[in-house]
Amino acid sequence: MTATLSDRVVIVTGASRGIGREIAVRVAADGARVGLLARTEAPNPKLAGTLAETAEAVRAAGGQAYEAVCDVREAESVVTAVAEVADAFGGIDVVVNNAGALDLRPTSMLPPKNFRRLLAVNVEGPFAVVQAALPHLRRSENAHIVNVSPPLNLEPAWVGAHTGHTVGKYAESLLTVGWAAEFASIPIAVNSLWPATTVASTGMLVAMGEDVKAQARDPRIMADALQALVTRSTDCTGNFFTDEQVLRDEGVTDLAGYRLAATEDDLVPNFYLDSTPLPTI
Repeated sequence: MTATLSDRVVIVTGASRGIGREIAVRVAADGARVGLLARTEAPNPKLAGTLAETAEAVRAAGGQAYEAVCDVREAESVVTAVAEVADAFGGIDVVVNNAGALDLRPTSMLPPKNFRRLLAVNVEGPFAVVQAALPHLRRSENAHIVNVSPPLNLEPAWVGAHTGHTVGKYAESLLTVGWAAEFASIPIAVNSLWPATTVASTGMLVAMGEDVKAQARDPRIMADALQALVTRSTDCTGNFFTDEQVLRDEGVTDLAGYRLAATEDDLVPNFYLDSTPLPTI
């Protein structure tokens, strides 16, 4: 097991805000050099966070940052960004596919262009990033890929509740299964990480409003779990973890510090988990 991320190179997509920003800052605090991939270069009045602001936070945490303006839906943009990070830092050890699209509208209300966006961001994007990073990951002594995607729960109520969104996220999870097998002999560890409860990410705040904080945890819980996961050996591969599970495996028993909700009972279990009550369609 690699005890820390000192001098290791971590690529984080969707790094300008939310979970991606917190992951970038957390791995930087552990000594990583961080390639920041995101579209947001200029401030958005509706969404806080830019690449430059994340880069500043990474440096303040003690890490090095490389900013790469990149739309993961565009393969050429991904290839250029990944190459720039590898050239700047001399390689790539970890890829975190955090960038995601969220749209919970039912089939009758989801325009085709928005469905294509879900697939482009949640499936084509991770595939393009890993494909571009693969030659560098092959040379790493402890390579990891982490997809922020859910367990493959085929309970019809989950799949049918928001079919378009679920198809995209489950396809990303299938990449975890496939890559874990495909890259086992290299070896490159491939796992999925998913919040056990609602996390007040930027996507959730946009989709559900500020009130979601009353039922959520801080994105830092995902960042701490990610850091613990990618410092394990490559023997740990092909798993669907929740943030809670990873942290409890590391001996963290008190998760109260991550809570934005008033009490533990106010936390809302996340989508797709066996322990979560089934949605009503």
